[in-house]
Amino acid sequence: MSNNVGTQRSPYSVFTGPNLGYVMEMYEQFKMSPESVDPELAEMFRSYGAPSVDAAEQTVATSAKPVRDFGKVLAAYTLIDAIRAYGHLASDIYPLNDRPKDSTRLELSYYGLSESDLIAMPASLFLKNPPSNVENGMDAVNYLKSLYTGKIAYEFAHVIDEEERTWIQSKIENGEVSITLSNEDKKEILERLTKIEGFEKFIHRTFVGAKRFSIEGLDSLVILLDELVRRSESEKMKKVLIGMAHRGRLNVLTHILNKPYEMMFAEFAGVPSDPFIPEDGSLVTSRGWFGDVKYHMGALYKAPSGTERFLAYNPSHLEVVNPVVNGQTRAAQETTGHAGLPEQDMKAAYSIMIHGDAAFPGQGIVPETFNYSRVRGYKTGGSIHIIANNTIGFTTEYYDSRSTHYSSDPAKGFEVPVMHVNADSPEDVMAVAALAFEYRQKFGKDILIDLIGYRRYGHNEMDEPLVTNPLMYHQIHKHPTARQLYGAELVNSGILSDTDVEKMDADIFAMMQSAYDRVKDHTSDAEKLSDATPDYVMAGYPENLETGVEQERLERMNEELLTYPDGFSVFGKLDRILRRREEPFKGKGKIDWAHAEQLAFGSILQDGKPIRITGQDVQRGTFAHRHLVLHDEKTGEEFVPLHHISESNASFVAYNSPLTEFAVVGYEFGYNLEKDQALSIWEAQYGDFANMAQVMFDQFISSSHSKWGQQSGMVILLPHAYEGQGPEHSSARLERYLQLCAENNWTVANISSAANYFHVLRRQAKMLGTEVERPLVIVSPKSLLRHPLVGAVPSDLANGHFQTVLEQSGTGKEPKKVKKVLFASGKVAIDLAEAVKDGDGFEHLHIVRVEQLYPFPSEKIAEIVARFPNAEELVWVQEEPKNMGSWSFALPYLLEIADGKKVSYTGRIHRASPSEGSGDAHKVAQQRIIDEALKK
Repeated sequence: MSNNVGTQRSPYSVFTGPNLGYVMEMYEQFKMSPESVDPELAEMFRSYGAPSVDAAEQTVATSAKPVRDFGKVLAAYTLIDAIRAYGHLASDIYPLNDRPKDSTRLELSYYGLSESDLIAMPASLFLKNPPSNVENGMDAVNYLKSLYTGKIAYEFAHVIDEEERTWIQSKIENGEVSITLSNEDKKEILERLTKIEGFEKFIHRTFVGAKRFSIEGLDSLVILLDELVRRSESEKMKKVLIGMAHRGRLNVLTHILNKPYEMMFAEFAGVPSDPFIPEDGSLVTSRGWFGDVKYHMGALYKAPSGTERFLAYNPSHLEVVNPVVNGQTRAAQETTGHAGLPEQDMKAAYSIMIHGDAAFPGQGIVPETFNYSRVRGYKTGGSIHIIANNTIGFTTEYYDSRSTHYSSDPAKGFEVPVMHVNADSPEDVMAVAALAFEYRQKFGKDILIDLIGYRRYGHNEMDEPLVTNPLMYHQIHKHPTARQLYGAELVNSGILSDTDVEKMDADIFAMMQSAYDRVKDHTSDAEKLSDATPDYVMAGYPENLETGVEQERLERMNEELLTYPDGFSVFGKLDRILRRREEPFKGKGKIDWAHAEQLAFGSILQDGKPIRITGQDVQRGTFAHRHLVLHDEKTGEEFVPLHHISESNASFVAYNSPLTEFAVVGYEFGYNLEKDQALSIWEAQYGDFANMAQVMFDQFISSSHSKWGQQSGMVILLPHAYEGQGPEHSSARLERYLQLCAENNWTVANISSAANYFHVLRRQAKMLGTEVERPLVIVSPKSLLRHPLVGAVPSDLANGHFQTVLEQSGTGKEPKKVKKVLFASGKVAIDLAEAVKDGDGFEHLHIVRVEQLYPFPSEKIAEIVARFPNAEELVWVQEEPKNMGSWSFALPYLLEIADGKKVSYTGRIHRASPSEGSGDAHKVAQQRIIDEALKK
């Protein structure tokens, strides 16, 4: 078979009777000895395989003379395939017409063909259902060229699935990539383009020098979105979620999210826009107290049709919003109010991702997100991708921006069909939007529209692009706008007059002026926005929130978690390990970290909160400790015990993620934003792997509330501890999360107790969906996962709450003898506990385990210090180097508490790397820290 796009007819269909018999005989000879067959026949056999017996029943159209020149038939087929596969290289897709067209492979002479050769062949040889005016091969070639080299260009030869390729090809060649518009429809398109352009022009004239990152040059992006929204509403979809960077965002907010002109103009004027929010509640916006620039903001529009339109809030990191929107989309598709797996309806919602042409091939987050498109834990039934292609980066020309022919080329590696379309042709833009939507609905896969236009101004409106890109911008300055071109088209068609077009422009400008006048009338008594942190935020969450679970309930749940279906065979060694989880409820042994986690999960599900936990190898756990998903040793069948606990009324999933951090953290953040009652957890394989997702922590998770008013309760688990594993698997870079702490934006904990882990998870679940909701970063253990000093007994889980501070038993028994108080967090606190045992010989000190680092528990620590009147020194003990870990963060708090006492540090010295590379060196350094901390 040919490797090109599948043709509709076989080349053997031209041979009948004895001729077909001869070809079949030659094929048998070819299989035995290829070199003995005529070279042209051999090439045909290599390209198209065996002649089909069905071809004997096919006849050549009577309008053309039968062809028996094997070489000419093969050449004609190669030409036809080339038009389908390479027509895009000769297409009219660049509005500025500034790229050379390559039609080499579309010329008859390239294949040794003449017009008379093709006229002698029937059109039915190449087209399944040729139009009535397409009679012969030459007509077919011209017809296909008109379809594949116009203002829409196609790339789909890379799609492996034959059904998809055939479907796309038939849509194109049957003339179905088109729309039928009445004169009134065309007038509406012109009016829409006039509003799109007029909005930008009005801001440009009224707010001189203000940044807006205008859409101009890609005006038809809004036309494209209009068509997608219209089709979404006709399918009665629940929600359309859009992610995009800043260019064109204000126009999309105004014309797709229906944000009133008054609101937008008020923001440019620097006055509150809330008075202009529609009274019908159709528009929902949020803003944090610290705020963000207007071209990073989003909105939710509740259309009368019932289909919601959401534009995601996004920083200037361009493509990073893609996985966030995908996560929100997955959450919008899922129903979670029942036990077991969530129920997903992929046609309930979908995402539209608008990319930049320089960012699409340049940002690694793009292929990371594409990789999720068909992975079971992340797929959403297909996103529609749009490259808002203005053929330039900031000042960077395309030839310095990428190594591929098109900016869209990376998508082809994921078998995503690509359509390039000239942005100056709004009707063609609508046609590709319709095809993209239909493809998504039919095949449940991603598809990409490369919307090719230009950028009328520089990177921002005050930038002078002639300095760096003179040739392009001399062309742009002479190039008419999409509105002007389409208006002229309607005038030439007799649909409108020049006067009609000019009046439409003037009327829309007057409408915008009237909206701005209303804003000016309001500004005289408008109060300036405050950036003060709200009281409810500074108040934090309720102290000592009760999170205990009755011991009988825990024991019953534990039994259910260890009950498997008849015939299900758990791996013997694992079964023995899991059976040990019965012992703590019989007064033997301890509940370890993973056991406490599973009991917390079960109780949270019983409380009606769904759970989603993802990350690399989370089902088993990186350290073989978790085992949330069991596998039948004989059949490989999966069994999830948490799906089968009594009284559960919420879904649970644990997905092993692809080997990525950046996109998956964004995805889980988005999932939690959309489904705020769900406990969404991401675990790093090792804590330092989260480095790869730092943008998500900086720009979204830590600051989304203060910037955009978006609250999240996402949980981050970062395995961290110094155990001689070298620089890459020791530190979770705790200091980076602490540096981001402010305004009660999240909780950061370094926990050394399985019971405390149980309670902090339950506390987090209780806060979901409330005004005190916030993310939770847990520096979680590795060697401590099974450590007896970390373990709990059932009563620890049944009673109490999360304790921000734990005091080491055996120390501080004689308060007046205590000369120094040690503060430690996480694993090093257990190292100290092992060293002091019952406290004999260490009467001079008291050890305090600081379980919650932020918000820092100053009051509780101060109460503890006050009990030791003769204490002379407060010592912070940590494993990490002095310039890392929590020392620098804790120091100001300790100085406030110390009241004249000495505050000192014990740990590693300042280092460039987190830890030693040698296990032996680690042991020496670790022992020195413990000895120094405990000495008198």
